[in-house]
Amino acid sequence: MSSVQEISKHNVDGTYERLKKDAHSGGYHLNPDIEFTKDLIQGLLVNEQRYGYWACPCRLAEGVKEEDLDIICPCDYRDPDLDEYDTCYCGLYVSQKVVDGGKEIGKIPERRPAKESRQKMHKSKASSSISTLSYPVWRCKVCGYLCARDEPPAVCPVCKAKKERFERFI
Repeated sequence: MSSVQEISKHNVDGTYERLKKDAHSGGYHLNPDIEFTKDLIQGLLVNEQRYGYWACPCRLAEGVKEEDLDIICPCDYRDPDLDEYDTCYCGLYVSQKVVDGGKEIGKIPERRPAKESRQKMHKSKASSSISTLSYPVWRCKVCGYLCARDEPPAVCPVCKAKKERFERFI
């Protein structure tokens, strides 16, 4: 017997409807291939059972949330991928051109740096000096939203990413 429980069609369908609504309210679009999109959603739900978070189903997760923050859906690479290729890496999110049928999606290169590079970047950010402003400035690593306050918001008001997806910017 598998340690990952069976994901019900009802759960996938409900998550699809919620994601579709959230995407639309944020100016994003889910892939119009509903069967493909629901397969990706099932992968997200399986990863949530495995790891406790929505690791991208098209990437190899470390299984350690702090190391996988950049690939928790919506990942840090979604917007640059949409801007350049009209789809995110896994194909869950697509541009309006794709929705309208004016562009077909294909394979796109992986934007995520290798593990060693990610670890070096994290260490260099941790050692950089922080300014002496009245409040720290927090940046959502998914959409770039900035806010100045003692702590980052629990949920990004723009893209709905959770608190741990923010980094101290200044």
